[in-house]
Amino acid sequence: MMPLSFADSGKEHTILKISGNSEVKKHLEDLGFTTGSQVTLINTLGENVIVGVKGSRVALGADMARKIMV
Repeated sequence: MMPLSFADSGKEHTILKISGNSEVKKHLEDLGFTTGSQVTLINTLGENVIVGVKGSRVALGADMARKIMV
């Protein structure tokens, strides 16, 4: 298990755990990041990432990407 920000680009990963307080978890859930969902790391821009989740592309800051474990 590793943070999404360290995952391999272009490969599909399964979300195993989401950490953070209830507000952070709710915000990520609203964006489509739920335990068991499939995500693909599309690109890394510095420490920020662009992720494909549920047919959408979402940009996440490094702090949020580290809360998603794959």
